[in-house]
Amino acid sequence: MKVDTVGAPRRTQRRPAATPAPPPSSSPRRAGLRRRIADNLVGHLFLAAGVLAFALFSWYPIVRGFLLSFQQVNFAEPATWVGLDNFQRLFDDPLFLTAWRNTLWFTALALVFGFAAPFVTAVVLNELRHGRAYLRMTVYLPVMLPPIVTVLLWRWFYDPGPGLFNHALGILHLPPQQWLESENLSMLSLVLVSTWANMGTTTLIYLAALQGVPGELYEAAQLDGASIRQRLWHVTIPQMRFILLITLLLQVIGTMQVFIEPFVLTGGGPNDATVTVLLLLYRYAFVYNDFGLASAMSTVLFVVLGAFAALYLRLTRSKG
Repeated sequence: MKVDTVGAPRRTQRRPAATPAPPPSSSPRRAGLRRRIADNLVGHLFLAAGVLAFALFSWYPIVRGFLLSFQQVNFAEPATWVGLDNFQRLFDDPLFLTAWRNTLWFTALALVFGFAAPFVTAVVLNELRHGRAYLRMTVYLPVMLPPIVTVLLWRWFYDPGPGLFNHALGILHLPPQQWLESENLSMLSLVLVSTWANMGTTTLIYLAALQGVPGELYEAAQLDGASIRQRLWHVTIPQMRFILLITLLLQVIGTMQVFIEPFVLTGGGPNDATVTVLLLLYRYAFVYNDFGLASAMSTVLFVVLGAFAALYLRLTRSKG
């Protein structure tokens, strides 16, 4: 007997509801977050230590010196606010203009010798095929000497009696010279010392920049019949323009802060012919114990160098 199932209600079998998947555990995510926070915290702590040290030894002296330029300070009595009196006394001092004139003259001579000599030396070293490493070390050797050792060595060279230079002049049957005692030769003598002591670093910078000039440019210029001077002027200098501009700016800023050479070799003489801005600042602070006047001098120097750097960068940027 067949059972007719047509039209009969069918009983559907209910499936058990799917069990929702458990939410992914957030512990790995939290662990990764904590690890990133810990790594960033350590990095920021190291960064904060560097910023704090820089602020303590660089920014604070600048701000403190600027405030001292408006005060009368001798560290024996409490500082008193005097406004612009320090700047007025500074501009009334006849040595102020003398120091600036001597500093600018030193900077001009340093650019003639100290800017051209490293570039020429780097070009010559770059063209050599043998002994280049030895000559690099020889050029850089003066930089490794302490500045005071270099200055004392050159003081023996300039000695009017048994000095090396006058001895060489005697061999050539030429009269000896008063290198440091002559008003006409003293500044040039200081520039030679500074150039010899500092040209090593600039030479290596130029040499590294020369290594980055594409050789195809020299080959193309040589195929066009360009001479060495033409290749130097039309290939080397344009390719090194940025490096030359940066080193020029740094050299001007560095030479305008010359101190060790006149302090040790001439003491500012003869007849104040080698008194520079920093040497006069040293006298104000540690000879006359007038730290307010010395701070005013440093503020003027800071403003002049800052204005020069800003103007220089603006001009070079507009030309670029």
